[in-house]
Amino acid sequence: MNHFMVFTVVIPMLTAMVCLLFGRDNLAIKRGVGLAGVLATLGAALYMFGVAFDGAMVVYSMGGWQAPFGIVFVLDRLSGSMVLLTNVLALFAYLYAINGSDKGPYFHFLFLMQITGVNGAFLTGDMFNLFVFFEIMLLTAYVLAIYGSGAERVKYGTRYVFLNMIGSAIFLIAVGVLYGVTGTLNMADMAVKAAAVGSQDAMLLRSGSYLLVTVFAIKAALFPLYFWLPGTYSVAAAPVAAIFAIMTKVGVYAILRSTTLIWGADAGFVTGLVVPYLLPLALVTLALGVVGALAATRLRALIAYLIIASVGTILTGIGLYTADGISGALFYMAHSTLISAGMFLIADLVREQRGAAFGDRLDHGPAVRQPVLIGMLFFIGAIVMAGLPPVTGFIGKVLILEAAIDSSWTMWLWSVFLAASFFTLMAVSRAGTVLFWKSQGEPSEDAPDVGLRLIPIAGVFSCVLAMTIFAGPIVAFTDATAAQLLDKTQYITAVLGGAR
Repeated sequence: MNHFMVFTVVIPMLTAMVCLLFGRDNLAIKRGVGLAGVLATLGAALYMFGVAFDGAMVVYSMGGWQAPFGIVFVLDRLSGSMVLLTNVLALFAYLYAINGSDKGPYFHFLFLMQITGVNGAFLTGDMFNLFVFFEIMLLTAYVLAIYGSGAERVKYGTRYVFLNMIGSAIFLIAVGVLYGVTGTLNMADMAVKAAAVGSQDAMLLRSGSYLLVTVFAIKAALFPLYFWLPGTYSVAAAPVAAIFAIMTKVGVYAILRSTTLIWGADAGFVTGLVVPYLLPLALVTLALGVVGALAATRLRALIAYLIIASVGTILTGIGLYTADGISGALFYMAHSTLISAGMFLIADLVREQRGAAFGDRLDHGPAVRQPVLIGMLFFIGAIVMAGLPPVTGFIGKVLILEAAIDSSWTMWLWSVFLAASFFTLMAVSRAGTVLFWKSQGEPSEDAPDVGLRLIPIAGVFSCVLAMTIFAGPIVAFTDATAAQLLDKTQYITAVLGGAR
């Protein structure tokens, strides 16, 4: 009955293989096949979200092997909503790509395999399987990061590959240590076994756990392990940068899942393992992300630094370790993922229409060919990204600020959030002024029009608008998701007692 659980992994994987069969040619066919796969995967994600919406927790055992011995997929409110967010974003990025950005014979294969890895990472209930899906996600990301060649892409892509290879090695060591101590790789079983570890193995348990959270911090771009992100994201092709907006959220998801399940309440020697460190590190990440945005010399770099700032914002809410804080973080995560992707697409339009000499550099250069249309798109995106009322960014921040009222970090959190919001507004205002109000020279005659690429950007803005209009029901859902996360007994019972 639960075979639908694998659809969001199997469909993009099989579609990727079909695209690979067409080799270097038949671009139109690959676009059609790829779009069909993306739409089918989104349909499966919508169905799964509907199943999990009311709080149902569904467990699928691969090959009929029951947990903790077999590999399981676990669908709950968190994993269901993250898979849906991934595939909504994938649709917009792919629609943009097939309008001229999908150059190269293997783009479609790589893009679809990227979706496969991300979806699998959100659904798996097995720590080693999480490593496998991380590797699928990262191997495709390595190639996509430098896709289209160019010295800058090779430079930053090499740095990205090197750091993540180190992260993968640490991941394997951490999983090995935790398996040696607990005797299991299943997350639910690991939560049970970790709580029962004796004092003689406590140091090993904590060491393996700290190594694991370090890996997740690299993926999430948490300070001080965020330096790989600005260069990599700012030089990637637009649809690649857009789909990369979900990549950091995989790391955030892993931190949230493991700290509430394995290192949460009643976890023995690893109870509250990262509680003393996560919130201050998140605030530093937020502050430095905004500083980087202020100092950015290119629009895409500015957006990349604001992704880092958004990671800091999300992890601040999670770092409060209250239902209200996690709920606000989940709301803000959906907002920041969508608007960051949309802004990367807008930045690509600016780069094209200003010409190769200036691109998206924040210098006084030629005007874009369609200043009213692109200027309005940028203006809307900047408002949303800066979190001005009444849009989603503002709502998400207010939810986190309200959750922090009774925290010992209240003064620091409010101060950093308010300052960060002000300076974010300054950063995007400066960029808009330079690009659209202080342009010099005539637009390039060879610059392409926006054309059909307006559709995915409008799709992103429509999702943000819908989140604003239906903020009440969405917050009710994130409240329920946070409550489900903090009740780890339900997850453990479903996986170990209800797998089928």
